[in-house]
Amino acid sequence: MAGGALTKPLAGRLRRSVAGLPRNVVLLGVTSFFADVSTEMIYPIVPIFLTTTLGAPVAAVGLIEGVAESTASLMKLVSGWLSDRLGRRLPLVISGYGLAAAGKLVLAAAYAWPVVLLARFIDRFGKGMRGSPRDALIADSTPAALRGRAFGLHRSMDTAGAVVGPLLGLALVALLDERLRLVFLIAAVPGFLSIASLLPVKDRRAAEGAPQPVPLTLRGLDKRLLLFFGAALIFSLGNSSDIFLILRAKDLGLSTTAAVLAYVVFNFVYMSAALPAGILSDRVGRRRVYVVGLVVFAAVYAGLALADDAAYVWPLFAVYGLYIALTEGVGRAFVVDLAPVERRASLLGLHGMLTGFAALFASAIAGVLWDVVGVWAPFALGATGAALAAVLLVGLSLRPALRVRA
Repeated sequence: MAGGALTKPLAGRLRRSVAGLPRNVVLLGVTSFFADVSTEMIYPIVPIFLTTTLGAPVAAVGLIEGVAESTASLMKLVSGWLSDRLGRRLPLVISGYGLAAAGKLVLAAAYAWPVVLLARFIDRFGKGMRGSPRDALIADSTPAALRGRAFGLHRSMDTAGAVVGPLLGLALVALLDERLRLVFLIAAVPGFLSIASLLPVKDRRAAEGAPQPVPLTLRGLDKRLLLFFGAALIFSLGNSSDIFLILRAKDLGLSTTAAVLAYVVFNFVYMSAALPAGILSDRVGRRRVYVVGLVVFAAVYAGLALADDAAYVWPLFAVYGLYIALTEGVGRAFVVDLAPVERRASLLGLHGMLTGFAALFASAIAGVLWDVVGVWAPFALGATGAALAAVLLVGLSLRPALRVRA
């Protein structure tokens, strides 16, 4: 009885949080959930398929992922600019999710590693195509006072897919006796469900008249937005791939299974905290929440640099989930707050491209530091970058109060 009494108010608060948001936002969250289930079902097993089933060298794995993520980063800017130019979001969003689902089918038919490269290219091309227009559509559909909540809900539902997907994928690998091509085919099902959930979504910014030119320039932008871009870039140059967290967990003594489960813990915390973090940013301001997230990241990376026992991995991974909840959705809402309405998707895309390419560079540097300097070095670099970015963003408090754009 006591437990029921406690959960009823909590459920009521959650319903009120979701119910206060437009239907578009909730539907786009459902779409991202299905899409992430589809992607994360196969992400951990693609390297195994490449090296074991197809006999590809490890270098090919790195090449494929590098090309895939670079494509996604570049397409964020291209699709954002195109969305602003056309004055429409939904066609690009639907096309992006459709390409990602089709990529799973190509992967299932792969007979050599270059075909896997093609499949991953199609998948990540679709991811890049949909990202900026989707985030702009969330902003277009939401009152300014609820933007943090909207992006928080979207991040929470997206990450729920990242929790369910790997567990479902590993279960299917066991149940299907490691017939990986069949797992890839099944993974396409939630991908196509993500497209179906888009059908009731309404484009909130239909084009009026001829398409308008959208300048690809930083001239005339709010200086606080430029400062945020600079801080995000500095931070991203030390924010290497999460695969280094798993490698560090194994280095400290966790088994492969335990390391993956620790990663699931991180995603679970992220999923649980993203919506509250977004709501908090609506109340106290984006900058404050984002800076706290950077400080949390710096603390976690410093802890991973100094850790000498596997017992530290679990709390550090859990707190790491809190960092990303405080920055991912909040950062997108921050960009929207300061961007001109007619350039909303373009500037979201620019932010995604800058941080994406910087993260690729960070991962390359992290690998060198790991081998040449020591396993602690990539985490020391990440902690330093996050601390510098936080200091830079604190400078925003010296400027006039943030006026949110409707």
